[in-house]
Amino acid sequence: MFGRAPKKSTNTRYYEILGVSNNASQDDLKKAYKKAAIKNHPDKGGDPEKFKELAQAYEVLSDPEKREIYDQYGEDALKEGMGGGAGAHDPFDIFSSFFGGSPFGGGSSRGRRQRRGEDVVHPLKVSLEDLYLGTSKKLSLSRNVICSKCNGKGSKSGASMTCPGCQGSGMKVSIRQLGPSMIQQMQHPCNECKGTGETINDKDRCPQCKGEKVVQEKKVLEVIVEKGMQNGQKITFPGEADEAVCIV
Repeated sequence: MFGRAPKKSTNTRYYEILGVSNNASQDDLKKAYKKAAIKNHPDKGGDPEKFKELAQAYEVLSDPEKREIYDQYGEDALKEGMGGGAGAHDPFDIFSSFFGGSPFGGGSSRGRRQRRGEDVVHPLKVSLEDLYLGTSKKLSLSRNVICSKCNGKGSKSGASMTCPGCQGSGMKVSIRQLGPSMIQQMQHPCNECKGTGETINDKDRCPQCKGEKVVQEKKVLEVIVEKGMQNGQKITFPGEADEAVCIV
């Protein structure tokens, strides 16, 4: 992405939301966010809009690359895509990744749950005769299923840490100056956490899935091609798609 470099900014709104100075350290940001986020959490009767603003401010300022863009060019530069977007993440996800779960002893209804992944389409070649008369075919496939040993947590203890490389966002943004008024932005998945936003201690990794949270399962399905089926028609197998872990 190429564009003309925007004017420099003296915007301090995100710092004011967190109640810190514009030269605050990462420890200062964490302490300020922790105190204000607990106070304003909707599950404890806090202001939802304030809670959202806190998450947005912390997400930007805790990311060195986004903070640099914000300090130099302000919110508009982030909204226009230079920093991968501002406020694009769920404030509850940011809160959960920061604390490693709810600090209220189960008061929050949000958490980790299992879900089925996206549908997978497998092409099956059949002849015109098969479509006319009907037939039965065997289809061998591999799919990812939630690891039964760690229940999809990836670790023996069930604990994980926010990735220090991307501050839990799962993405990194690189900015390169091409000239006096030209910049190039590149956004890519974080190579430290593979875009997941979290890391697991090597000694704590689940021995079965190696921290991947899912394992491969091989299965053979019997596909019944009924008489009169058309080319391109889909046959659905409920519950046979990949499984995944989703933070909600």
